[in-house]
This record gives sequence, C-alpha cells and structure tokens, in this order.
Amino acid sequence: MGDYNISPSLDGLQAIFLDLDGTIYLGGKLISGALDFLDRCGEKGVARFFLSNNSSRSTSQYRKKLSVFGIEVEEDEILLSTHDLLSWLGENNVEQTYVVGTKGMCSMLEDVGINTASIEPQYVVLGYDTEVTYEKLVIASEHLHRGVPLVASHPDIVCPSPNGGLPDVGAFLDLFKATTGVDPVHICGKPNPDMILHKITELGFDPARCAMVGDRLYTDMKMAIDSGVISVLVLSGEATRDEVVEFGDGIDLIVDSINALLR
Repeated sequence: MGDYNISPSLDGLQAIFLDLDGTIYLGGKLISGALDFLDRCGEKGVARFFLSNNSSRSTSQYRKKLSVFGIEVEEDEILLSTHDLLSWLGENNVEQTYVVGTKGMCSMLEDVGINTASIEPQYVVLGYDTEVTYEKLVIASEHLHRGVPLVASHPDIVCPSPNGGLPDVGAFLDLFKATTGVDPVHICGKPNPDMILHKITELGFDPARCAMVGDRLYTDMKMAIDSGVISVLVLSGEATRDEVVEFGDGIDLIVDSINALLR
C-alpha cells in the first residue's frame, strides 16, 4: 500500500486538500477508487478541498469538469493558483495587465476589474495557456523587452497526461527567459503555503490535523511541508519513487493512490 510515518487511515483529520491532475484524475480518466475515497471523506466528517495550479480553467469550469466525473462541489471548495494570483495582484494594486492565458483565466481577472489586454500593462501575467497563439507570445515579449515585469500563476513545468507531460507555465517561463532574458518577479500558486493556510485559518482548523494530497514533489509536497500539514504523496501522477529519494526527508506518507486513504 505504501511507505509512511503515519497511518493511511489519517485518524482525527479535520480537512484534506486534494490536488486534481494526477491525484483525482489523470487526463480524462478518473483515478480508480477516487469516488469511494470522497464518500469516505463525507462519512468521516473530513472537509475536502480541491486544489490545482492549472490556471487554464475558471472555478465554474472546474465545477463542470468534476461534475462530469460524478463529483459535485461548491465553488468555495475549489482553490486555484488563479485565486493566489488575484490576491497578489490586489495586494499590489494591479489593474492593468497583459495576460498570456485562457479565456477562463482572463474571466476570473476581469470579474474583479482587472484589464487583461492592456496596451500599457503594469505586468505581463503568464498562466497555463492551452489557447496560446504566437501573437500572444510576440506581444508579451515586446512588453517584457521594454521593461514590463512578469508574474506567473504557478511554477509547474509540465501538466501530467496519460501520454506524458505537456508544456506548462514553467516551460513557457523558460521560453520567455530565452527570448527576453526576463525572469518573473513573483510566481503564485503551489508551493506557496498561503494556497491552503488562508482556508485553514478561515475555518479555525489546526494545520497538524489537515493533510495535503498530491502527486508532485516540488509543488504539492513542498507546500505541505512548509505549511505544517500532513504531506501525502500519491504515485498515480508525476512523482516516482526514485524522485522521492532525491527529494529527501519530510514526506509523511506515500501511497499508490488516494484509494488507500481514510480506510
């Protein structure tokens, strides 16, 4: 079933934060046992929240995607890197941006009054753009060349898929670095601890009685460790056992998939 310092039953848990890609589903296929696991969350009174660094979809689009899998969720149960990005933009009084991102991501920014296609942007904003065009890359590069700073929604290099990793934000950051010499001034999303600590504080929960479940070492597990929550790595997505050895200590529990948890 796995290697662990604690029991996979996770007794006494108040809340569980769940990565999506590679943890709940992989590509268009649900991870085996995912629905039964979510039923066990309800039976044991464990609050569940769904996290994703994938900024290609809006909250409402994620609700629809999960509904197709038979998973019904409320909007406040979905935490995206775009939410962390919105917080950062708000803290820095940013209203004018040029976004390399999907229509779904842009809609979340525009809903709070942020211009996503400004000709005089305060920042170039990079998200996981599955609708990318060469024109977007040209315009963004030109802004970066003239000194407009860059901020990214998350650091993931690849998006997991059944046929291998797909280019994600980190890959596009490398592209912009090679093209313009510019590094981002800030990267939002996991592994920033605030991705989950805001919700834990809001609910009045104890981080030590919360868990983060994910398939990525440098985002999911790093955030869990830095947040002081229980770190649970699943091997159903990106990470392999060999990579765990290279990552080092700190992971509390390693299982093949979420099907092993809360039993």
